[in-house]
Amino acid sequence: MAFFYYLSCSKLALLVLLCFTTSLLHCSAHSDHHGHHPHFASYNYRDALTKSILFFEGQRSGKLPPNQRITWRRNSALSDGSALHVDLVGGYYDAGDNVKFGFPMAFTTTMLSWSVIEFGGLMKGELQNARQAIRWATNYLLKATAYPDTIFVQDELLWGAAWLHRATKNSFYLNYIQRNGQNLGADQSDNTFCWDNKHVGARILLSKAFLVQKLQSLHDYKSHADNYICSVVPGTPMSQAQYTPGGLLFTMSDSNMQYVTSTSFLLVTYAKYLTSAHLAVNCGGVLVTPKMLRNLAKKQVDYLLGDNPLKMSYMVGYGTRYPQRIHHRGSSLPSMVVHPTKIQCSSGFSMYNSQNPNPNILVGAVVGGPDQHDNFPDQRSDYEQSEPATYINAPLVGSLAYLAHSFGQL
Repeated sequence: MAFFYYLSCSKLALLVLLCFTTSLLHCSAHSDHHGHHPHFASYNYRDALTKSILFFEGQRSGKLPPNQRITWRRNSALSDGSALHVDLVGGYYDAGDNVKFGFPMAFTTTMLSWSVIEFGGLMKGELQNARQAIRWATNYLLKATAYPDTIFVQDELLWGAAWLHRATKNSFYLNYIQRNGQNLGADQSDNTFCWDNKHVGARILLSKAFLVQKLQSLHDYKSHADNYICSVVPGTPMSQAQYTPGGLLFTMSDSNMQYVTSTSFLLVTYAKYLTSAHLAVNCGGVLVTPKMLRNLAKKQVDYLLGDNPLKMSYMVGYGTRYPQRIHHRGSSLPSMVVHPTKIQCSSGFSMYNSQNPNPNILVGAVVGGPDQHDNFPDQRSDYEQSEPATYINAPLVGSLAYLAHSFGQL
């Protein structure tokens, strides 16, 4: 059985989830007309985009549809919620184990949605697959609201209010942000964006209301967003980010690639907003242009795809060299297709400790990535570096769509 968390929530928190499950999935996606089409691309971003979306089918929990493309994944966790007499079947396993966590799944769903909102108009044939990936999560999240005033996830208020304001244009949420933003972390100096810290994402999202929609009351969020940008761009007086010798943004040893993909998404998205407003960022006297932000994002994505000291891709199934022994239960154990009987724990651990490649290729999965010295052992037991996760892939979808379009691949 997959695990989930129970939490009684406020009316606002409930509305946040309903917003995600209705408005975001059906939002129109417009092309970014400010991109250029260079003559040469080092990597096939379109192929990487296709595989980054396909990965989510390998993370599906519940009863799978007839058009399931990753066929080694089979029906699972069909009794979730039965202990509480509710139907909580479905959703995504967040990483390598058969667990469904509320925060990571909500972040994954939001980042897939944001990717489609900002860059879906560039995705062409992959747009429908991206929408299906979102719908698989939202169908589950809707089930989590079966009881009035109760929700089976955990919701963040500034992040939720920012999305509700964008989706509804209701002044109630704008007033809420203005009254409570500072107390909810709007001006904190943190410079990481991930599933358990959405402050930076909320700042970037709210800055659009000022930059593009000219909502003067949110002027401060442009400053907050600029401070974040200055903290991650190398070579500025305000830079705080660390990079490996090979040039990869390095935040922490555990699943570092999640920070790489989320930061890259924010860079191309903020570059889009700045371009629309004909503005740049002043980092202590150093002018940082939208083009510089796009170049930094491209460098991070290129590292992930193979432009690194080891010359390997950190996306499974992309390129000729990629991780073979990822920390992932479904990928490392025989599929029910070839082994329909139960696998005992002792047998499972023998496979876990094996040096053989995983029998089931989880195409598109992005692993935690190399250490601060650009080393990657490719060991199944090393979950910090070898485990993939939905929240690593979700922001990458938007960046890859932008890059594939920019290089004329879409």
